[in-house]
Amino acid sequence: MEVVVTVVVLLFVLFVALGVYATVKAVGAAKRGVDRTLTQARRTVEDTTLRAKSYAQPGPAGELAQLRLSLRTSMRATQEALRAGAAEDAGLSESLALFARLSTHGQELDATLRHLESEPDKAVLAQRIPELRRRTERITASADSLRWAARDRARRFTEDELDSLSAQIDVEAGALRHWAPVPEAPGTPQPAEWPDPAARSEPPGSGATRAPSAPTPPEDSPRERPALTEPAPPQAPYPWERKSRPENTT
Repeated sequence: MEVVVTVVVLLFVLFVALGVYATVKAVGAAKRGVDRTLTQARRTVEDTTLRAKSYAQPGPAGELAQLRLSLRTSMRATQEALRAGAAEDAGLSESLALFARLSTHGQELDATLRHLESEPDKAVLAQRIPELRRRTERITASADSLRWAARDRARRFTEDELDSLSAQIDVEAGALRHWAPVPEAPGTPQPAEWPDPAARSEPPGSGATRAPSAPTPPEDSPRERPALTEPAPPQAPYPWERKSRPENTT
């Protein structure tokens, strides 16, 4: 009885532990989903705000917004392209490492641009714009180079695979069109030939020889007496035969 109680308690504890683990995993997945949704929404709002500032605010303030928008767009597109390509191509791992180092410089530049948006001195801001533009162009050029190289690599792999597949299909198509008879293997049994019906039946009077009949026994050889058997019963007439009439007696 104690063993049964112990097993029941252990099973209960195991079920509770599994339930807690599943609950924690579900809560974590839901939290990550919510965080991802909030991040995406915040990113969309920031991009929309920067786009509006770049068109609505003239001068250095508008140019700062344009630089931030260009930097964020280039870095985000490169990150997505490299992550998508690395899932199928292990050769992009080095590119991901280089992009991680480039992202550090990009985040520092984005933070600098964001702080300068609240700079009240327009003259100081105008002096910083050329240097900030050069940094932005260098970072975005490097990011664009990685993204285009990854896309060219993926397209080249696709073209090589398509060329190989087309060559294999051409070979298979040529083999399917080659319908020459295949030589028979040695020892293959041949089908039996049907005899000619004309050779089986011989017309009467033909000069064909027949098999010799059995020799006639000599005269002086003793003849065997036929065995005494009962006379065979008369056969019943066929339906199409007429019965013979009895002779009239005088």
